[in-house]
Amino acid sequence: MVEEGGEEEAEGESAEMPAAAAPLQRCNGFLPGKEAAGGGEQPAPAAPAAPEAEAMLAAGGGRPETRLSRRRLAVLAVFSCYSLVNAFQWIQYSILSNVFAGFYGVSFTQIDWLSMVYMVAYVPLILPATWLLDARGLRLTALLGAGLNALGAWLKCGSLAPQRYPLTLAAQAVCAVAQVFILGLPSRIASVWFGPTEVSTACAVAVLGNQLGTAIGFLLPPVLVPNTPNDIDLMAHNISIMFYGTAIVSTLLFFLTGVVFEEKPKYPPSHSQAVLQTKPPEDYSYKQSITNLFKNIPFILLLISYGIMTGAFYSVSTLLNQMIVAHYEGEEVNAGRIGLTLVVAGMVGSIICGLWLDYTKTYKQTTLIVYILSFIGLLVFTFTLDLGYLIVVFVTGGVLGFFMTGYLPLGFEFAVEITYPESEGTSSGLLNASAQIFGIVFTLIQGKLTTDYSPRAGNIFLCAWIFVGIILTALIKSDLRRHNVNSGIINLDIKAVPVDSPVEPESTTLKIQSAL
Repeated sequence: MVEEGGEEEAEGESAEMPAAAAPLQRCNGFLPGKEAAGGGEQPAPAAPAAPEAEAMLAAGGGRPETRLSRRRLAVLAVFSCYSLVNAFQWIQYSILSNVFAGFYGVSFTQIDWLSMVYMVAYVPLILPATWLLDARGLRLTALLGAGLNALGAWLKCGSLAPQRYPLTLAAQAVCAVAQVFILGLPSRIASVWFGPTEVSTACAVAVLGNQLGTAIGFLLPPVLVPNTPNDIDLMAHNISIMFYGTAIVSTLLFFLTGVVFEEKPKYPPSHSQAVLQTKPPEDYSYKQSITNLFKNIPFILLLISYGIMTGAFYSVSTLLNQMIVAHYEGEEVNAGRIGLTLVVAGMVGSIICGLWLDYTKTYKQTTLIVYILSFIGLLVFTFTLDLGYLIVVFVTGGVLGFFMTGYLPLGFEFAVEITYPESEGTSSGLLNASAQIFGIVFTLIQGKLTTDYSPRAGNIFLCAWIFVGIILTALIKSDLRRHNVNSGIINLDIKAVPVDSPVEPESTTLKIQSAL
């Protein structure tokens, strides 16, 4: 059934919620209401719900109405596309490290910094970016990400001369800032726009856009910019084709973002979103939300284990060209194809994992299994890299990518589940910050080991850390809070305190009962 305004009602999405839901204490960083200052005094009346929430409650006799919007697919598609372009710009230098080192007359380490600047920029900017997402909303954050992405692409067009390495580094830094407003959005878009039976798949698709950009970044630059060290003018011309093409596409996507993105759909897509929309934004405390997350022990364990796995992926992606060329001289194009194989296999893994989570809700079990298989995949890749057969490297790289890259959306969705009702953008942002920190450290150390010893030494270093991540993942307590709210099959306390805190103020407790 299609209502006026283009909203499509989801089958089976009618929700039942007691009328007592009006004075809910939201704890997505919201401060609990104050108790009455005396036994005989009445508590202050609850702040009015948002107009959308009032309309839903009135229409359903105290039961919020949940529907799915047709626009959700367009929002997801546009986000995935500009995330793709941002990831493409991240890897386009590293996969041509020898080409750009010769063009700009700089060292391999300086070319590696064109990749690592993404990681360096993310760490100090993630807290302001997540505050902006929570305080100013999804649409403004999306526009900033798409706009800065286009600006950085155009600045690169001015760096098409051998002496302009500083300018290309500055342009890449602008793209790195854009990334800060991109990487934390998949779980927020999925939660705000998609229903409970598709939220994990939607998050996987949003992450897939970034992975696809990395895949294209592995494949396209070696084709567009062949190594012509004896003809710098031809090299500059080929680089200009890549830079200008990227700038035009990113600009078009910026305008599409302005047309397609809205703050949220007219009706919430799930019970969990309906609960979060019952309190006004002025009660929100970003500081309280951050504090809650850092006191949540399962989230801290996931924060570290996610950082290890994703940081290892960043390091392998950055140094892949150097690892391949060290054993297979002159195979820059095949190095890009191996990177493409790694990421495309990971995209398939992401979608399969997302569908599996939506079907089973086995977050911890799936995350742990994928982590173990990633460890095994990296071991096999490490000890077969120097056998002299590129086809073996293609196969082992694909297996490694299937599990290592497929892990990314698992971490996002698992974090949202164990931290609900805290902001999805904040938890995702902290996960990405952890990944950037580990990525910087791993890239520097693995790069040093690869240069001074061999690619095997650098990969064994990563294997040791991934083994630590397996242990940490096994220790995570699986508390699927969002799933419990959506299913309504058990009572759930939603409060502005961490799950492991012994202090649980009564005023923040909300009981969500099953309608049965």
